[in-house]
Amino acid sequence: MLILMGYIHLDPSDLHDFVTDVEAISGTRTEEGCLFYGIVLEDGPTGRFLVAQRWQDRESLTAHLEGGETLAFLETWRDRMKVDLPAYDVLEERPLAMANGRASRQ
Repeated sequence: MLILMGYIHLDPSDLHDFVTDVEAISGTRTEEGCLFYGIVLEDGPTGRFLVAQRWQDRESLTAHLEGGETLAFLETWRDRMKVDLPAYDVLEERPLAMANGRASRQ
């Protein structure tokens, strides 16, 4: 599994157009290998969005990035956003156990 977690920074004057364009590519969530896809405005005055994605594997992410919808989006926004979005390879996934409202490792 591959997890992407980080930020996109924009000029705050671009927020409305960016959100509109992100909503237009919401089909990403149904793409083969997409386990989770979220982009949320975290700080409007600074133009910072939190991005969280989970992909089944690198091939699924590559197919997404090479898709026509994604390429068109990146063409529009590439020079207008600063992306700080590292990818993490996950070797194991396990549930987080909660005991008395506190997380415990299992």
